[in-house]
Amino acid sequence: MEIRQTTYTLNDITLHVAEAGGKADQVVLFLHGFPEGGYAWRRQLLYFAAKGYRAVAPDQRGYNLSSKPQGVKAYTMEHLAADVAALIRQLTQDKVYLVGHDWGGVVAWAVAQQYPDLLEKLVILNIPHPQVISAQLHSNPRQMLRSWYAGFFQLPWLPERVCRAFNYKLMERSMVISARKNTFSPNDMACYKKVWQQPHALTSMINWYRAYKYSKLRVTGEIRVPTLLLWGEQDTFLGSEMAQPSIARCRHGQLRFLPGATHWLHHEVPDEVNRLLEAFISPGGNDTGVQG
Repeated sequence: MEIRQTTYTLNDITLHVAEAGGKADQVVLFLHGFPEGGYAWRRQLLYFAAKGYRAVAPDQRGYNLSSKPQGVKAYTMEHLAADVAALIRQLTQDKVYLVGHDWGGVVAWAVAQQYPDLLEKLVILNIPHPQVISAQLHSNPRQMLRSWYAGFFQLPWLPERVCRAFNYKLMERSMVISARKNTFSPNDMACYKKVWQQPHALTSMINWYRAYKYSKLRVTGEIRVPTLLLWGEQDTFLGSEMAQPSIARCRHGQLRFLPGATHWLHHEVPDEVNRLLEAFISPGGNDTGVQG
């Protein structure tokens, strides 16, 4: 089994995509977060392709080899969600299983609200429902402190300079110290630095944070698509107290806590994540409930 690299043209941009599995197979679409790119899902692509799915992981707009349109407002949620919807329509005429982590999870929540007819099921990894995190950022001092970097990223040019300094030392360190020991290998970090070094990539990636306040697409109300929320309890960026209120906003929701995992659970415990994801998307995987 191999991972193929291809490019799709949609919404006046191109998306670089990694995929594995047969083109006629049912699609599992994986959306990465900051600051990763589609490389984040390599363990999932091969696993689900071997299980008979077509596993697809794009570099979302602004990342790696995908287009990097200029201007902050090119990265509002309506653009990000529309990219995913357009990609789904090019990949298949059937509904897909959509999986999102971190910022990819924010986009996945938005797609589930705005384009529910494109989705069979939704899986979210360690990112709250947008209404929940918005409320926490206004009322929870601990979460405000955890999310300090989001405010820093609102500044012009300085975040790029700081992130780029000393061969991206701050970005590398923030990933390594927030994950379990030896989660990210030297080869992993070399691959990520290639993503960050692409022309205009760093500004485009940070523009996701700058653009959110301009987004007209807001995720409100109930999510009707069957949803699984996986949560690594040792997340240093996002408090686990946001998990239950998030799944409560889903009509058919399951919540699974992974006690030993952090924000980077799909890297740390890929076998467990893959097993839970496969069980959920398989026929009969709609049972609701909260489990540790």
